[in-house]
Amino acid sequence: MKILVFFFLISGFYGHTNQLKALYNSLDPKSVMQHVAFYELYPDSKEGQAALKRAWQLLSQGTLHQQNTPLTNLDLKEIISLITRQSFEPNVMLNQEQLQLIQAIAHNLANRKKKGVSLTCKEDVLKTPSEEIDLARALLLFQSDRENLEYIKQYETMLDLMALQVLTRLSPDSSDLEKIRALNDFIFQQMQFRFPPHSLHAQDIDLYTFLPSVLDNRQGVCLGVSILYLCLAQRLDLYLDIITPPGHIYLSYPDKERVINIETTSRGIDLPSEDYLGINNRILQKRTIKEVIGLAFINQASVFWQKDDYQQAINLYKKAQLFLPQDPLLKMFLGINYLLIGEKAQGKKILQEIRNLTFEESVSAETIPEDYLKKRIDEEGIRAVFLNVDETRDSIIRKQKTLKEVLKRFPKYRAGIFQLATTWLQLNRSMEAMQTLETYYALDPTNATVAYYLTILSLQRLDFNQAWKYWHQANRLTLERNHRPKVLKELHVHLKRLCPDPL
Repeated sequence: MKILVFFFLISGFYGHTNQLKALYNSLDPKSVMQHVAFYELYPDSKEGQAALKRAWQLLSQGTLHQQNTPLTNLDLKEIISLITRQSFEPNVMLNQEQLQLIQAIAHNLANRKKKGVSLTCKEDVLKTPSEEIDLARALLLFQSDRENLEYIKQYETMLDLMALQVLTRLSPDSSDLEKIRALNDFIFQQMQFRFPPHSLHAQDIDLYTFLPSVLDNRQGVCLGVSILYLCLAQRLDLYLDIITPPGHIYLSYPDKERVINIETTSRGIDLPSEDYLGINNRILQKRTIKEVIGLAFINQASVFWQKDDYQQAINLYKKAQLFLPQDPLLKMFLGINYLLIGEKAQGKKILQEIRNLTFEESVSAETIPEDYLKKRIDEEGIRAVFLNVDETRDSIIRKQKTLKEVLKRFPKYRAGIFQLATTWLQLNRSMEAMQTLETYYALDPTNATVAYYLTILSLQRLDFNQAWKYWHQANRLTLERNHRPKVLKELHVHLKRLCPDPL
């Protein structure tokens, strides 16, 4: 705890009673952590006892006098260490008396009004309406091997303590915007939750998604930290929209004057909604609390897919379907994994459901289902486009070599061609990337992203006629889907500055 280090450094200067009193009076009157740190340093002093009492007054929100348990009989350090311990320190398991005390002082948290907070089995979660779901309870029930309420209550207590600390910075009439500011400060500044390095989360994304792991390690991918944020928001009676651009998730608050976004991978900063849209992403999907549970299983399934454990990936995708029964991307992933374990009939049946489907949020259609059903690719070719690439050049070259071999046998495999072009771009080989994308465009001119990339690459070569040709195609395709992406507008301005439209 950083505040402890501070006190240790200066404690030698405050040996006298007056100086100790002065130090006590300098504590932030609303900081639980500072008062606990002071008590741990001076437990036998009058000021130390006062700090202990003040910490519990803050946490109990004025209900301390209702507790009959003497505070000195409880191991305060164990309770507070649930949220102050470092990630390398061992987990703390509270006893029943400690758990009951926290539950008593947290009984007024807003999530206690939800039916879902008292559910004890997975089946009941599935039957409960999304608006009545307590996200922490539902996730902990589904993410543990067994419905172990003692295990669940440990993490729920941790969340309760966090919410109670946030409330010390708020008043009963605090606005939602004040709650957001307090949550951002607590999660990202005081607790210092962070996005893990790519080399870690790419291999073990489930560890940085599941609520217990995120709480224990204070690291999480966008979904993991967003889940934590939502669990605390439910306790503070703060309603947030859950938005999922492709491969991402962030939270949003619809203020009367404007939308306020919360980017959990960047310490809660407010990015414009338009920045989350791209050439192929035309709308921002809103998700329900129940759908978030399904997304967590999709993240976990991706880990087993990368490890070639396709059966386990299927099992997890089926769990995700309990919460996302009609999600087309989930169907595609499930169908592909059936193909990869040799269950071709089942895989084809699922892919047939989304054949030639343009997802609601997209501009261009998914091509893998159609190409597979038309025998333009086989299972090994599908596997190739999902090969993982890390920060190393070698991983890019390995994937590129595999894709080249696939395309020798299946030259009309569009996803393979696009992924090959992507590897060339990653290697800064723009000429090869352009040639590869032109091959794709000749096969299928309806991919707006391909047209956009070809515009940029033509512009780099100062081939303005070709640049305008591809820009007009990208613009036509996006307009057909009622989409006017910011990046395409900016590219248009740049093109006009360099060369008037010759068409």
